[in-house]
Amino acid sequence: MNAWEIQNAGGISSLAAVTRPSPRPGPWEIVVRVRAVSLNYRDLLHVQGFADTDRWPLVPCSDGAGEVLAVGERVTRFKVGDAVAGTFFQRWIAGEMNEMVMESALGGREQGMLCREVCLHEDGAVAIPAGWTFAQAATLPCAALTAWHALVTRGHLAAAETVLALGTGGVALYTLQIAKMHGARVIITSGSDEKLARAKALGADYTINYRTHPDWDEKVLEITGGRGVDHVVELGGAGTLEKSCLAARYGGKVWLIGVLTGFAGTANPLHILRKSLTLQGIYVGSREMFEAMNAAFSVNGLQPVIDRVFPFAEAREAFQCMQDAGHFGKLVVTVD
Repeated sequence: MNAWEIQNAGGISSLAAVTRPSPRPGPWEIVVRVRAVSLNYRDLLHVQGFADTDRWPLVPCSDGAGEVLAVGERVTRFKVGDAVAGTFFQRWIAGEMNEMVMESALGGREQGMLCREVCLHEDGAVAIPAGWTFAQAATLPCAALTAWHALVTRGHLAAAETVLALGTGGVALYTLQIAKMHGARVIITSGSDEKLARAKALGADYTINYRTHPDWDEKVLEITGGRGVDHVVELGGAGTLEKSCLAARYGGKVWLIGVLTGFAGTANPLHILRKSLTLQGIYVGSREMFEAMNAAFSVNGLQPVIDRVFPFAEAREAFQCMQDAGHFGKLVVTVD
């Protein structure tokens, strides 16, 4: 079967198209014919050689969806023909994060989804929402679940609260949609007025261009009458964390999710202490959360925002598009 592999530190240009043996399921495993894969910034970091180099050659990408081709003799959760998506962490069924969970990430510690067929444990897959295409379902495992974990599972988001999301990538737009689904107000930041207009059309209540307003935290306080926001979905990392803390209300919650500005930097802990903030790292979520989220999306008719769809042969171009950061929402690769 066809696959893409990370074989060395050469980056996007050296991502290799290869042929691998078709997998066979063990007793508790399923073989999935992958139909679509979505990209995350984390996948780009892997292709660029920033993590898990000890696992090369590595099939990248955590997020994919397709139909079940074969099942092991002990499998009870799925049957041949079922439409499924893989879970980001193959061994996080429920409960809290732990070291065993961290060792089960697809496209990192385990082989990923950018291939024609993949073998998963039956516990590491979920049924996709009824009526969703494979391309839509492929956007769920990381970006959607991360936003859900932060705002709903841990954040207990309530109507009339205010949420700040940084940027207009997959997590940010799922944050917008989930927040509006719960009756919350949303502030979106971006360096592009065109992207901000699109976010406004999706339901954002307020938008801030951080190029026009480099002290965007002050603009957030202005919008909220000096109070600050209840939730910040922090996607920049070290370079934006301090402003996110300043933009949060006293007793607010800052959900640390992304590292788009890099890993090095400083943040003044005084803001966290003085304002009694909750600063919580969020790394995707469990299968239990995934299934609850899918049920809510189905009931509310939520639809993902997909910017571009690339054919399998153009996987490198999809990663280049991710690196160029011009997209709005998710980038998807179809596996035909």
